[in-house]
Amino acid sequence: MPRALLIVLDSVGIGGAEDADAYGDAGADTVGHIAEACAEGRGDRGGLRRGLLHLPHMTALGLGLACEASTGRLPPNLAPQGPLKGAWGYGVETSKGKDTPSGHWEIAGVPVAFDWGYFPNTIPSFPEELTAALIERGNLPGILGNKHASGTAIIDELGVEHMRTGKPIVYTSVDSVLQIAAHEESFGLERLYELCRIGREICDAYRIGRVIARPFVGSPETGFKRTGNRKDFATPPPSDTILDTLNKAGRSIVTVGKIGDIFAHRSTGREVKPNGNDACLSAAIDAMRDLPDGGFVFANLVDFDSEFGHRRDIPGYAAALEAFDRRIPEIEAALKSGDLVIITADHGNDPSWRGTDHTREHAPILSFGPGIGPGTIGRRESFADIGAAVLAHLGISHKGKGASWI
Repeated sequence: MPRALLIVLDSVGIGGAEDADAYGDAGADTVGHIAEACAEGRGDRGGLRRGLLHLPHMTALGLGLACEASTGRLPPNLAPQGPLKGAWGYGVETSKGKDTPSGHWEIAGVPVAFDWGYFPNTIPSFPEELTAALIERGNLPGILGNKHASGTAIIDELGVEHMRTGKPIVYTSVDSVLQIAAHEESFGLERLYELCRIGREICDAYRIGRVIARPFVGSPETGFKRTGNRKDFATPPPSDTILDTLNKAGRSIVTVGKIGDIFAHRSTGREVKPNGNDACLSAAIDAMRDLPDGGFVFANLVDFDSEFGHRRDIPGYAAALEAFDRRIPEIEAALKSGDLVIITADHGNDPSWRGTDHTREHAPILSFGPGIGPGTIGRRESFADIGAAVLAHLGISHKGKGASWI
């Protein structure tokens, strides 16, 4: 019985979304602009990386051709250098929003047809009744922040005051999100998680997609650094995803990275949540080696987004793409006859773009495995086609959104 591995390269968009202008993102192109920056020397950084963007394995799977189909431009050094090894195309997001839940839910067969709630880019950002409820129910002396902010910048700005007063740092972005940052030691990690659970309940009335715990460590003398103990408290999908369908069919499911959080831990099987791209990819590969026939591994690699996209770090993003590309042979070595791998993305986060937020883009779809022939799967009119293809490959009847190319 066949198996499947779905890897979401968080924020690795390939430009071209027709409705990008409505989001202020017309012209954004994460992979294309990174490749162009590398060709111009703007992707160089000391011992980290130098020269053209080098992605030979993903290029052989059709990444460059997917970029060209999406935008009409073939990014520098992403033209295939030999025979293609996979089926390639690109997906169009139909969901409202350009954030993590919207993209992942649509990939899993549930496009977001409703409007998320958002907090205005004002100071304060949050309604008075929300902050009052959070302070009262969380037994807090108050909160800091209460504005749109970069997660790293705001702990630099308010970390010292947070440690002095015990007030957590509460902030948001253009996404449907409320984020709470607190020091793991002086405030307490479990206390932060409990505060986020309270925040999750309060935010339901405002249709906020996620409440995110953003723990950090450090001191005023050494500076502050976020840790890998982030936890997302998401509202659950409004209807069954492919995870629910597979769970009801009795299939083995392993979810890696923040997939469990994104789907509110519903039908997410065995959850594995290491810290960082490399560790998450290793966990996904290990899961494939041990996966029973008919099983499914669903992994998210978040560092592209959180460490490099939001921080507008072109060299770091390029190096992360190259690091992932080097490990594709390890993925291939873990496969058995009949296995399918799909590599895609949930949105864009162009590190050359203005601001620090996600960008509305198409997603690459690279499909490969033993017996998967090379060629184009074309433009897919919804990310939901990805979930439909997974179910079709696994022999599960599909009744939801999306059309499989398999």
